[in-house]
Amino acid sequence: MPNLAKSFDLSGRVAVVTGGAGLLGRQFCSTLAQAGAAVLVADLNGAASQQLAKDLSSAGHEAVAQATDVGEAASVQAMADAAVKQFGRLDILVNSAALDPKFDPASQGKHSSAFEEYPLQAWQAALRVNLTGAFLCSQAAVRLMLNQGGGVIVNICSTYGLGGPDQRIYQKPGSAPQYKPVDYTVTKAGILGLTKYLATYYGGKNIRVNALTPGGVFNAHDEEFTRAYSARTVLGRMAQPDEMNGALLFLASDASSYMTGANLVVDGGWTAW
Repeated sequence: MPNLAKSFDLSGRVAVVTGGAGLLGRQFCSTLAQAGAAVLVADLNGAASQQLAKDLSSAGHEAVAQATDVGEAASVQAMADAAVKQFGRLDILVNSAALDPKFDPASQGKHSSAFEEYPLQAWQAALRVNLTGAFLCSQAAVRLMLNQGGGVIVNICSTYGLGGPDQRIYQKPGSAPQYKPVDYTVTKAGILGLTKYLATYYGGKNIRVNALTPGGVFNAHDEEFTRAYSARTVLGRMAQPDEMNGALLFLASDASSYMTGANLVVDGGWTAW
């Protein structure tokens, strides 16, 4: 019988996590490092990525940081080159970088644009990061994976890539209307298309590509929003930041060796209704 613990072991492997200093990205970096992988923390925020890499290194893990603009081809290539220079290979890519309009206390009142008034500039910015970024990072990674004989890509999607947002949970009586914008749903749906395309394109090449779809993650949201969101889930609450870690490790490791082109949904039952 195969050793179950060994199937989750990432010792000797190298992982790159884009958006690595973000709310979920830093969780993913820590998870992969704890499983034995050497981790490159890639994030537009160079200072935050450096601090996370330092923290991981202080905890006894192999980690480096690389300031990366995923929408810029030269920056993405520098990220891939840094992984090879530091660790000699690239086995796992987690495409977590995204422009995700938050509705936490720091972002109140910033999402008032209705669809008919939504700025073209905002639409283009989201396409550049959320879709073009995943395209460029995957392209840079698979070149290395083909040469070394295989690899894994995990694309981070969203429940809003499976269906439109329930805009009612973003409205507050007596306040100006707020909306989860169109570009988030469209780009996250595109991530699923990219996942399936890459999985089938690299069939037989020992490169597996899957998606992880989180539900809403609590990030100091106010009580009214938390209550409204939680009422839409079967489990009756938002996710904690660490509750995607097991699914991410499963998809990144040999534990999911018979999965490609799939989408693993971890949403507290949001999409089960």
